[in-house]
Formats: sequence, C-alpha cells, structure tokens
Amino acid sequence: MSNLPIELSYALDTFYFLMCTVLVMWMAAGFAMLEAGLVRSKNTVEILNKNALLYGIACIAYLLVGYNIMYPADPISPYIPGLEFLLGTDNTTEAVIAGGDDAPYYSSMADFIFQAVFAAATMSIVSGAVAERMRLWPFLIFAVIMVSVIYPVEGYWKWGGGFLDELGFQDFAGSVVVHMAGAAAALAAVILVGPRKGKYGPNGEVRAIPGANLPMATLGMFILWMGWFGFNGGSELKIANVEEANAVAKIFVNTNAAAAAGMVVAALFARALFGKTDLTMTINGALAGLVAITAEPLLPDAGTASLIGAVGGLVVVASVLALDKLKLDDPVGAISVHGAAGIWGIFAVLISNADATFMGQLIGTAVTFAWMFIASFIVLLLIKAVIGLRASEEEEMEGMDVYECGMEAYPEFTSGK
Repeated sequence: MSNLPIELSYALDTFYFLMCTVLVMWMAAGFAMLEAGLVRSKNTVEILNKNALLYGIACIAYLLVGYNIMYPADPISPYIPGLEFLLGTDNTTEAVIAGGDDAPYYSSMADFIFQAVFAAATMSIVSGAVAERMRLWPFLIFAVIMVSVIYPVEGYWKWGGGFLDELGFQDFAGSVVVHMAGAAAALAAVILVGPRKGKYGPNGEVRAIPGANLPMATLGMFILWMGWFGFNGGSELKIANVEEANAVAKIFVNTNAAAAAGMVVAALFARALFGKTDLTMTINGALAGLVAITAEPLLPDAGTASLIGAVGGLVVVASVLALDKLKLDDPVGAISVHGAAGIWGIFAVLISNADATFMGQLIGTAVTFAWMFIASFIVLLLIKAVIGLRASEEEEMEGMDVYECGMEAYPEFTSGK
C-alpha cells in the first residue's frame, strides 16, 4: 500500500504551518512600524532598534531554553515544567507513516518556529508601552529573561499541558496566553519607569504627545492585521482535510470580521466622545478586535465574531482613557489593546464554546496576569537597582535616538542640520 497520501498530508500541514509562521513573523514589522509612527521623531531610531533586537533576542532565547520550558518532554509537575536545551531531531518517515492517533502530522521544527514567533510577539507588546523613556539595553536584558523563562512558564500551564489546561481554561490562540500576558509585563514596566516628562500636568490634566508619523502607524496596523491571519489560522494546526480546511477558512473570516467591527466601533465611539475621528483610536480599535477574537476564532459565526470585535473596540477606547486617569503612560495603547481587549476576549469564549466555564476562564486569566505581572516586576526591579531602567531627564528631552543610537531617523528635517 502506498504511503503517498500520508506523506502528502504531512507535507501540506507542515507547509501551511510554515506559511502561517511567515505571517506571524511579519507582525514584527507591524509592531515596529506602529510604534515608530506613534512616538516622536527624536525617539524613532531607538524604538526601531528595540523592535529589531528584541526579535533576534527572543528567537535565540526561545531556541536555547524557552521552547523546552513551554513544551517539556518530561515535565516535573503540572505546575513546574522540565528544563532542557536546544532542539531534538525532527520526525522520522517511519513515525509519520505508522499512522495512528500518536503519529506526527507536521514537522516538529515547524512547531518550534511557529511558537518562537509567538514568543517574540509577546515581547513586542512591552516595547511600545515603555517607549520614549526606557533605555535600550535594560529593556533587552529583560527580554532575555521574559522569553527564556517568564513567558514559557505560563505558556506551559495552558498550551504545554499544565494545570490551567487540566482545569479547562480555554484560549485558542492566545488572547490571554500571549496578549494579556504581554500587557501584564508591560504594566509592570510602565509602573516602574513612570510617565514621560510633560505627559500629565500638576492638576491631573492629560497632555497629548502626538506621534511623528501616522502614515507609518497605519501601515503597522495593516501589517499586524495581515499577520493575524497566520496567528489565528495557524493555531488550528492542521489543514489537510476538508473539515480542517473549512475550519481555517472560517477562522480567517472571523478574524477579519472582528477587526473590521472593532475598528469601526472604536472610531464611532471616539467621534461621540471627542467630536473628532481620532486615527489612533481607529488603529487600536482594529487591533483590539483582533485580540478579542483570538481566544476563540473558530466556533462563533461571523456575526458573533463581529460583535466580539465591536465590544473590543469599545473596551480599548475606554481603557486608554482610564489608564490616563490613573497616570499610567502608554504611548501606543498596548496595555489597553492587548490587556483590556484580551480579558474581554477570554470571557467572550463563553458565548460560543460549551467547554468553557466562567471559573475556568477567570482562574486562567487571574493566574496568568499575576505570574506575568509579579515575575516581570521583580526582574525589572532588579535591573533597575543594578543599572537603571529610565533615561535621564536630559536624554529624554533631547531624544533617545542620539543618546542611545548616535543617529537620527529624519536628520534632513532637524532644525539647524
């Protein structure tokens, strides 16, 4: 009997996984463009450096140890993963064609690289929240620890088969495991570095600090939107039969519907509040819709997915305003997009997933937030004590680009140059 159908199925599922990986990797460009567009021109090179280097560092750290913590071959307990380094060998032809429930149906190397770009995306959430005042190398030191240990531990608790998975916590592609987790780490960093100079007045007034390049920020939004098809679509993990192909197509439809609804509703809400259609709220509304549907992009119909995205658009606008009231300065709205919308998304799973329970979603969310926030806060506090986190007042006023990178993003437009 020919093994060609099995091998073709394996090849197709692996190829699909790899193409989704490329889409998620492209989200690194989306984060870079979004953040570079929403900071002032004097901080553009530094934020681009952060995004480029964190991607490289995340990939190295996840390869060395992070992946094996998140998906251990021999876990110690449902709470404590094992510890191994680097990667093992890929699947053999014999194991693939043997068939059965335990037979691998895609390359283990494809699984690694898909998870690696997820880890990098989680870290990217932090960079935007601390833009314009957190120094480059303290941030990168934190990135090493977050991607090596902090993120993989909570990832193991759900996706690696740990205690949250056993509890019945449902998170399809990471509204909490990735997005809220990154936002919790970002919140710890924002508290420790404090707001940008001049952001808040002595009487509690909030002062707008406009970004330098809104066309670039808008491009970043569309790149992220495009990458999200791989983020959610790839999380189905299989495409090589009619049922799975239909499932991936439905995930694409729901992902797009949620983003569109989130964007439009956030724009309308901002218009109602401010009398103007704030482009930054439009951008973040789309991203909030994407985050919200990530927890369960398969089971809802397209109308329900649109509703979930629309509520995400309302949540993100309200959250941005609330954080400013609390004087938590987040230049790109990362905590609101990934945190507030992620929490809404995880409870929206209850609408369509009969296996989800309110207590399961609540415990999974609370445990993940507590671990990511507390572990990140402790690590950042140690880094702050040893080398400091924040740029000096002079560096912040002159711009991070010159002091951290020795160059400017737009030198021909700088006065006197």
